[in-house]
Amino acid sequence: MSGHQPLRVLFYVQHLLGIGHLMRVRRIVSALRDDNIDVMLVTGGMPLAGFDLTGIEHVALPPMAVSNDEFSTLVDDTGKPIDDAFKQQRCQMLLDTYRSWLPDIVVLEAFPFGRRQVRFELLPLIEAIEASETKPLLLSSIRDILQRRTKPGRDAETARLINAHFDKVLVHGDPTFATLDSSFACASEINDKIVYTGMVSAAPPNSITEQFDVVVSAGGGAVGADLVRAAIGASTQLPSLGSWCVITGPNLPEQEFIEIARSAPSNVTVERFRNDFTALLAQAQLSISQAGYNTVSDVLQAKCRAVLVPFSAGGETEQLDRAMRLQELGVASFVADDRLSEQHLVAAITGAMSQAPSTGAAVIDAEGAGNTVRILKQLVSQRR
Repeated sequence: MSGHQPLRVLFYVQHLLGIGHLMRVRRIVSALRDDNIDVMLVTGGMPLAGFDLTGIEHVALPPMAVSNDEFSTLVDDTGKPIDDAFKQQRCQMLLDTYRSWLPDIVVLEAFPFGRRQVRFELLPLIEAIEASETKPLLLSSIRDILQRRTKPGRDAETARLINAHFDKVLVHGDPTFATLDSSFACASEINDKIVYTGMVSAAPPNSITEQFDVVVSAGGGAVGADLVRAAIGASTQLPSLGSWCVITGPNLPEQEFIEIARSAPSNVTVERFRNDFTALLAQAQLSISQAGYNTVSDVLQAKCRAVLVPFSAGGETEQLDRAMRLQELGVASFVADDRLSEQHLVAAITGAMSQAPSTGAAVIDAEGAGNTVRILKQLVSQRR
């Protein structure tokens, strides 16, 4: 392609349980679009109410999710396990999108470090990229801390795929906070591919919205009901903390949402989703949340006190690793989710409120979206 044509990027993301992957990718894609880069976003998860993709070119593959938090069974939007015909339909749509878009760069979110469940469509895509007359750059896009793998050989297999097919690995984190080798055993084998972008945080809020003293958030909501209930219980024991906003996440089952909203005291507002989340955090005294990537990056930027309840069911390690690191830095405290109770949460909140708000987060690079734009442009410029 000539240097006069705009850069074209194909960005693939598959969310299965939470919404963190999709949130981070939307921030990056928005930054690319704002820099006049042509982006095609390909998604494959369940539609999310209130999730805005206005102005972003978008192909939605037939949606699928996991049937439980074990990530073992993939189901379609009716809850039925997916079959070979479903896989073939998705694979063909993805290949058709790639061939019609003709990108300079293809970015695969999580793969091959995660999302092994979608190898049925991503390995054929990689084959098509390799066979292209004008081959695009192929990048992997991952968060700062990965789920640690316990199966022998899994990390080595990932490193082989990276070295065989990928040009770079975009690690969306600050190496002064966490380096890839802390959660990926074969990082040394792909050292020449790793590029740190900084944390992908939301843009700082430019307007004042409603103000709450405490903001409680449960990520996508698929696994956050216990945190939400414990927080509402804690609010009744801590009347001096004033007003609370509890954001359950869009994936909390409707009946549970109704019951939780009904049980909330008058000083607690219960919502499914807030587009002004970062603005709410910026004005809050305290954030109570899981320890997912996006929520933590927003809390760091807001510089409010934080109590984290990292999700660790089913052998999940990523959120616990992040929460422990943040507690070591004095930026947050945490309650292990297997010890979550109203009383333990009250104790953690009381401890957090006795401390001054942290300024330690100021040293963590939060410009990951803008840095990613610069990195992609530089990679294509070097190739051209």
